[in-house]
Amino acid sequence: MDKEKIVEQVVNQWVKLAERDLLTAKLMLEASPVISDIVCFHSQQAAEKFLKAFLVKNQIEFTKTHNIMVLINLCAKIDNSFKDELSEADILTDYAVEIRYPDDWYEPTMEEAREAYEISLRVKDFVLEKLGFFENGV
Repeated sequence: MDKEKIVEQVVNQWVKLAERDLLTAKLMLEASPVISDIVCFHSQQAAEKFLKAFLVKNQIEFTKTHNIMVLINLCAKIDNSFKDELSEADILTDYAVEIRYPDDWYEPTMEEAREAYEISLRVKDFVLEKLGFFENGV
């Protein structure tokens, strides 16, 4: 298999995983009771994975990180509009680790959970457009 096809497969895998995180966040928002920390965590994970899909597509190496701004800055090396359009997504970074452990645990409000989900949807739409998914009917 040629390199281009491998890259395409990996990009599609990142997108599929991100979509699953978004679905989990959506389902948790619709649950009763809403588990806001799970919504925030999966919203962060989705945004992270969409950004990593863009980096893989453009063959930009990245280290293991949950830091959304680090990923946005890497994406901006290819397309500076990432900084202009997605900088607010950096608030998702804290939901990657901090809310998962008891020493720093807090329960995000419903408003924070909804905001995290909405931001992850904006990251999704922005990245998929940049990847050309909408043009390809995907």
